Amino acid sequence: MKAILFREIKSFFGSPVGYLVVAIFLLLNGLFLWVFEGEYNILNSGFADMTPFFTITPWILIFLIPAVTMRSFSDEKKQGTLELLLTKPLSLWQIVTGKFFGSLLLIVIAMLPTLTYVYTISSLGMPEGNIDLGSTLGSYFGLLFLMGGYTAIGLFTSSMTENQIVAFISSVFLCFVFYYAFDGLSTFLPSAEGIVSALGMNNHFRSMGRGVIDTRDVLYFVSLSIAFLSFTVYQLKSIKN
Repeated sequence: MKAILFREIKSFFGSPVGYLVVAIFLLLNGLFLWVFEGEYNILNSGFADMTPFFTITPWILIFLIPAVTMRSFSDEKKQGTLELLLTKPLSLWQIVTGKFFGSLLLIVIAMLPTLTYVYTISSLGMPEGNIDLGSTLGSYFGLLFLMGGYTAIGLFTSSMTENQIVAFISSVFLCFVFYYAFDGLSTFLPSAEGIVSALGMNNHFRSMGRGVIDTRDVLYFVSLSIAFLSFTVYQLKSIKN
């Protein structure tokens, strides 16, 4: 698994892809949070908290993570190297988890500079340091699990086709469905609103953002990620056979 992970990281940063992902993520967040006028502008909100960041970031990641994962297996198929990869002395789970953690690590690296936002907002607070660290840390943990879910979905769609654009669009669609569609659907089913909403990522992400890490939220994200990684392994198994 380590060999696949390092291979993925080397591939990302051996080309402009890795640097482009980090740059685009930080640029979009910086523009919406500090430059553009609107509800996401932290300086105009009047509150020393990270709520605008944690509101907009999941939407940016819906497009950014599929852009990272779309080439994971699609490119291997197109270049004809997937069959070679499958013949190596690695289990399918080692191959899939290696690519999973490689892609996830790239997004985590892109996320690290945003920790400076916490320091900046804390310094701007009145009094200085007036920021809810519990809620902030909980939201960061929520983002980590959310990124894991998005990444697992992206790998699955990438394993389904050799066309990277198709993989990207399919991944964006599925990420959107699991992040927001269940919340939207729950408004039309008031009798089962809580149950339907609980099927979506947004419900569990918001729950973790309150500063309390509930095992039910963690179990949801872990189960979702494992489910889509299992689908990816099954897809590779069908190709191998």
